Amino acid sequence: MSWFDQRPDDAMDGAFTVVGPDSVRTVEPAQFREAMSRLGAAVHVVTTAGPGGKTGATATAVCSVSDAPPTLLMCLNRRSQTNPVVVENGVFCVNTLGHDGAAIADLFSGRTGVQGTDRFKIGEWTVLSTGSPVLASAVIAFDCRIVEVRAVASHNVFFGAVETVRLGPSGPALVYHERAYKRV
Repeated sequence: MSWFDQRPDDAMDGAFTVVGPDSVRTVEPAQFREAMSRLGAAVHVVTTAGPGGKTGATATAVCSVSDAPPTLLMCLNRRSQTNPVVVENGVFCVNTLGHDGAAIADLFSGRTGVQGTDRFKIGEWTVLSTGSPVLASAVIAFDCRIVEVRAVASHNVFFGAVETVRLGPSGPALVYHERAYKRV
């Protein structure tokens, strides 16, 4: 049975309604970025491995979509070096960082200057069902296979069927709020 066959048709009725072509008025990008900085979000390292290579990026745009079937979404800027690799590999793992994960977050955000697979030299890494890197210290790891990708504005929205979940050490998580890491 495919992923699409598992979705209940009655729950999907109207789910893909398209908004008309009329132009939409939005706030200025700087104002939007400032407002979003005040929206605290969990910090994740999204990783992938496969034919396109092995890479990862720090992300806060991750959320649950459904539990029937278990699905989440994550967003990556299409200009990021990680984006085309995730597309080619067709898999990704969302590693939610614990309160002590700021150094890993900085590493995968590009703030340290370390690039490519050298980023995986820090931390303890393993794999689950998709082969994407899983950080042993992650509070939770969602190992996903891509079922759909949507281009929206500057980003790709990746919908992933969750194949495997690994519960990590319990405790406070790392969030990003007002342009700083904080513990929750």
